[in-house]
Formats: sequence, C-alpha cells, structure tokens
Amino acid sequence: MENDKRQGYFDWDETFMQMSKVIANRSKDPNTQNGACIVNEKNVIIGLGYNGFPRGCGDGDLPWAREGTFCEKKYAYVVHAEENAIYNANASTEGSRLYCTLFPCNECAKTIIQNGIREIIFEDDKYHDDEIWVASRKMLDLAGVVYRKYETKNNLIFEKRQK
Repeated sequence: MENDKRQGYFDWDETFMQMSKVIANRSKDPNTQNGACIVNEKNVIIGLGYNGFPRGCGDGDLPWAREGTFCEKKYAYVVHAEENAIYNANASTEGSRLYCTLFPCNECAKTIIQNGIREIIFEDDKYHDDEIWVASRKMLDLAGVVYRKYETKNNLIFEKRQK
C-alpha cells in the first residue's frame, strides 16, 4: 500500500545535491571543494565533476595558491566542477538540470548555456555580489536558464573534512 512506504527517504533534489557533495571531495584544492552533478529529464545522472586541473596535468605540477601573479595562482589552471561535469557527460546535456555546491561563475554560465542545460540547483552563493557572479546571473536570465537555491535537508556529507 502507498501508506506503507518508508518515510524520510531522499527526494531527487537531495539525492543529486548529496552526489555533488560527494564528488566535491575528489578535489585536491586546499581551499575550495566544489562538485556538480548533471541529470536528465528521467533523473538519470549523465555527468559528474569537481574542481581540479585538466587531464594530464598532475596535481603537484601546477600551483594551488590564491595569491601571486596570474601564472602563480590556481585560477589560471583549474577547471570548475560545472565544466568538468559537462566535459564528463556520457549523453547530451540538452534540457538537463545541473546540481552544484557553488553558484556557477560567468565562464561556467557560458558553458552551461551553450550546452542546453535548462535549470541550475545550487547550495551556496557566497560570491553573489562579485561582478563575475552578477554577470553570470545576467547571462543565465537572458538565456532563460532557471536557477534556485537548495536548502539541504540532511547533513550527511560534510563541507570540510577534519584534518
């Protein structure tokens, strides 16, 4: 009977946000661990990604620093989780949903739009007022990509591991 089903199970949003948190733990970045999960209209995962260096670039070969000249900082080299999830997708992302632990930057927004992703569900928007993220929202709005903040229901995956 319908009333006999187990209570407290994860809904789809919770499931895919938790998957984004799990994959974020693959990141070697000492400061930011971001994860992303792309799902199609049937709620099947078609791509996962985390922030890290491009394939073939060793994790110790490039800087993880946040300060210094352009080439001395990680920002010149890191591929964001959202982009990696798209690059890793095993099917078309047209019409899909993207779950991510951080709101996408302007560069990721371009990639999201160009790959036909229609909805973004994010957990944290800590850079909301920075120009990069203002530009991101502007492009997403113009392209008709819907985005919404997700409030975690279950704290199963921790943001930072204890060292």
